[in-house]
Amino acid sequence: MFLKYNTGFGNEFATEALPDALPALGNNPQKCPYNLYAEQLSGTAFTAPRGENQRTWFYRIQPSVLHTPFEPVPALDSSSSSSSSSSSSSTSFKSFGHGDLSKFVLTPNQLRWNPIPEAENKTTNERTFMDGILTMMGEGNPMGKDGLAIHMYSFGKSMENDAMQNADGDFLIVPQTGTLVIKTECGIIEVPPKHICVIPRGVVFKVGILEPKTNARGYILECFKGHFELPGLGPIGSNGLANPRDFEYPVAAYDEDYATAKDYKLFNKFGGEMFVSDRTGSPFNVVAWHGNYAPYRYDLTKFCCINSVSFDHPDPSIYTVLTVKSDTPGTATADFVIFPPRWMCMENTFRPPWYHRNCMTEFMGMVYGKYDAKEGFQAGGASLHSCMTPHGPDAPTFDKASNCELEPQKFDGGLAFMFETSVAMKINKAAYDCGWRDVNYFKCWEGIPPAVIGKVEGGGGEGSNKRARKN
Repeated sequence: MFLKYNTGFGNEFATEALPDALPALGNNPQKCPYNLYAEQLSGTAFTAPRGENQRTWFYRIQPSVLHTPFEPVPALDSSSSSSSSSSSSSTSFKSFGHGDLSKFVLTPNQLRWNPIPEAENKTTNERTFMDGILTMMGEGNPMGKDGLAIHMYSFGKSMENDAMQNADGDFLIVPQTGTLVIKTECGIIEVPPKHICVIPRGVVFKVGILEPKTNARGYILECFKGHFELPGLGPIGSNGLANPRDFEYPVAAYDEDYATAKDYKLFNKFGGEMFVSDRTGSPFNVVAWHGNYAPYRYDLTKFCCINSVSFDHPDPSIYTVLTVKSDTPGTATADFVIFPPRWMCMENTFRPPWYHRNCMTEFMGMVYGKYDAKEGFQAGGASLHSCMTPHGPDAPTFDKASNCELEPQKFDGGLAFMFETSVAMKINKAAYDCGWRDVNYFKCWEGIPPAVIGKVEGGGGEGSNKRARKN
């Protein structure tokens, strides 16, 4: 599929699917070109500082108010099964956005999940994106615009006459398998693995799969407050990490058969619950738009890594792609961090990630390949190390990295990522009890021996205290 895009993070765009569909002057003239309807979508308050204000003007065939009243979608248990998007198959819509806190558990333990098995749900090929979302964890209150949730998805069927909007927050979607084709009010985005996309709060969209008979699997970070932005570069300077020019936004496109399109069901995630309404015709009827509040995608292979060229393994914050600020300066509600292919040439350094206890919470996923600090972390899997929970390399990784020859090395064996957050999260019981959680994860550290305190050789550099080893 060949699609055109606007480029530049957070830019003001003006795009039209028909010539001269945008008003020549102003935002809401008495009569819009082609007799279209002007409608504004506000992503921030009217009075937000001008440099932070986000809004877009749509010029559409019908205004979005044309729908029946929203009705609650009842939560279904795991025995329910249906190919309709009004069902939730193996997961309750009450857990999608963690609306029902009684179904969440609190634990400080290190947790790891294997990839969601396709065989876990025999109806995978009948499940759409909405049906295939499993909320893993979360904390906060979407009604108070506070906190976040993390989800994983696995589905095999494109949404057809269903669409959804998320009134609770922004979605950051990380595909692991399967190329997503996301139709939005602003246009169409294609999102293959090694890419991400962000769907801002309130934007109507539906998700399809480019390759037929393919299972799509991936991860979602949902933030209830604020929006994603580029991190500051500080002493790095004016370039590096994710460059603004590499972010791509859709051009205007609309369903030309809107008048004859089958009636749509519009799902609205609101307050952690799901609601549904009916509407006549397609909601994807925006002929032109201008503004800076729109979905976008980013190719992770274009990330410009910064790394040490002398000694020490730097903090993972140097790999931050996007951030959502909190009210505390320098502390993020959420950071999206990647660990891409890169050169490692640090001298006299333990190169994998070090042992760590963090005031932040770290959720990790794996797009492909292997992670350089763990042997059992699989592509499509996930791990969680909560606030102040110890974590770090497993025993084989530590032993190998402590004794190997330190030569310049190109790590190109995988792409891992991290959702790092200042929010301590509870675990959805469905995720905690699922059959693919690795209940023996803690054992990966059992082979780490105690150090044998003796003479320090080389000032702690060329040599080190010897460690006892288990036979």
